[in-house]
Amino acid sequence: MPKDNLKHYLHLHLIVFVWGFTAILGALISLDALPLVWWRMLIAVGLIFCYIFYKKIPLKLPKKELFLLLFAGLIIALHWFTFFKAIKISNISITLACLSTGAFFASILEPILFKTKLVWYELLFGLVVLIGLYFVIDASAPGFIQNSLHSNLSGTMNGVITALTSAFLSALFSVINGQFAKRINPTVISFYELLGGVLFFSVILFFSGQFSFDFFVLSSEDLFWLFILASICTAYAFIASVHVMKFLSPYTVMLTINLEPVYGIALAVLLFEEKEKMGLGFYIGALIILITVIMNGLIRNFKKNK
Repeated sequence: MPKDNLKHYLHLHLIVFVWGFTAILGALISLDALPLVWWRMLIAVGLIFCYIFYKKIPLKLPKKELFLLLFAGLIIALHWFTFFKAIKISNISITLACLSTGAFFASILEPILFKTKLVWYELLFGLVVLIGLYFVIDASAPGFIQNSLHSNLSGTMNGVITALTSAFLSALFSVINGQFAKRINPTVISFYELLGGVLFFSVILFFSGQFSFDFFVLSSEDLFWLFILASICTAYAFIASVHVMKFLSPYTVMLTINLEPVYGIALAVLLFEEKEKMGLGFYIGALIILITVIMNGLIRNFKKNK
């Protein structure tokens, strides 16, 4: 693998590790999913704007591009909302494991949206990831898959459905954002997309009557974790992820993001040992996902060099 590509792959893995930590922060922050995402995006927008002002980066864009970026912000906002909602109603392990299906969604969405050729091995790898997902979920919630066929596990099932929705939105965002990254400054992309998410959720919060005095009163602990979430896990990771999309395909990015459950669940076990436990199935599923990511990179690199 060329050195430049290797550098971007390693950078992507660092970003994914940071994203894996967001699930931990979601569990530590006491806010509900909607205000949590709103505060996360608002603080991140402020930090990115300060960076843009300091670097004197021009923000002017054609109206069409601006509208598309704001719309993409709606998608990422909904992804984060469903992500944190799934954590709140199920647990970290199930939520992160379900995000592995993002590669499968991306392998289907990219040909549909951009009329590209459906690559057989990308679809195959997406299906293999589903096998890894089976093992990871069953290890994270022992007997869940079997029992859900015979009983009404509404809480867990709602968590799975919500997490799968989050995975779909993540794949959709990754595919769309891959096109923006080729022609627009990553910082500008991140600013307008996060701003779009803030504006959209502000409208929902306003008309639902949730903007109250209590809404703006945060505990010192929540404020601390929110700042970590907004600065490192959002502002930095968001800009950096858009940057690497210039050098890696949307599918490769999405497939590598499948390691987020591995990093996130491992961190969850270290911090919440009583609530998050892993069995042998987790390691089997994690290994399947890891091998799939490596094989995808090797095949893409081989075809490119050929």
